[in-house]
Amino acid sequence: MAPVVDYSQREMEIKAFDESKAGVKGLVDAGVTKLPTMFIHPPENLLSSSLREDDEHLHKVRSLRFPVIDLSGFDSSESRTEIVEEIKKAAESWGFFQLVDHGIPLGVIEGAQRGIRAFHELPQEEKAKWYSRDFAQHVNFFSFHGDFKVTTPADWRDTLSCKVLEDPASFEAIPQICREEVRTYMKGIDGVMRKLSELLSEALGLGSDYLATTRCFNARSMACHYFPICPEPHLTMGGTKHTDLGFLTLLLQDSVGGLQVLHQDVWIDVPPVKGALLANMGDMMQIITNGGFKSVEHRVLLKPTVPPRISIACFLSIDDLDRPYGPIKELLSEDNRPIFDQVIFREYMKKYKL
Repeated sequence: MAPVVDYSQREMEIKAFDESKAGVKGLVDAGVTKLPTMFIHPPENLLSSSLREDDEHLHKVRSLRFPVIDLSGFDSSESRTEIVEEIKKAAESWGFFQLVDHGIPLGVIEGAQRGIRAFHELPQEEKAKWYSRDFAQHVNFFSFHGDFKVTTPADWRDTLSCKVLEDPASFEAIPQICREEVRTYMKGIDGVMRKLSELLSEALGLGSDYLATTRCFNARSMACHYFPICPEPHLTMGGTKHTDLGFLTLLLQDSVGGLQVLHQDVWIDVPPVKGALLANMGDMMQIITNGGFKSVEHRVLLKPTVPPRISIACFLSIDDLDRPYGPIKELLSEDNRPIFDQVIFREYMKKYKL
């Protein structure tokens, strides 16, 4: 029998939490030893699979190797053909893949991670200056995206959000403690994005500049997450299951782990690889490829007694929110009729209140 949820208690907790502007780390700093009810998720959210542990399919899927793609041969015609084929298989089957030798120096990656950690570990009164639930702002610090609702459990994480990073002036709004590290890291992300734009286009059987001409990677934003040590990690989540709305996400995770991808109805751990980036297809990419490239659910579980986890998600999407996007005509045929209608991204985002 499911436990009875005291929504009046949750409502009081949410109000006090929001007014504190301290985030989840503020709870940890205050010495909480039991989770506030607003963070407790129903047990079914935490299941690894709906299958029995002795199910053959479960063991078969767990034994699969998560795709890892080496971009060092990007400029070699022979290696590039292999890379394109690997990306095609991964995008069609998993919707996710790790990227190594992508061109961003390890020092730049570690600098970005240190900068984001430094922000989240600032004194509470300093961080409070950035706290806002106005998601139209270019930069804000918050702890739960969307509206706080008593019926929706909150995730155990804090976030520094940075938007409109395609505009160099936007970097000036980022907190000084991590501004230059983020700026340098985003220059590296731009280089990876240009490579992937070409490789994904070729994986679709199109010219290498096709996706660039659609402007689907022109807008850039970041969600810089901090997952404090949790007193009861088995009761909550770092990230509820979801898909990403845009076209492409490039995620940097640290060595802590906890990210899982839903593959063949089984939650699969994404093993941290030092210096690697994780690429995943978003909903809009699934739409324009007519379901060829998959946007799949993913989530973050919390681990006990480990250092606070850091992850940096870069979302690549369109800079014209009112432009309609639908299945690419060149991909359609008698055997591949459109399964998606055209979508206007602004309207699609409103559905999720982003």
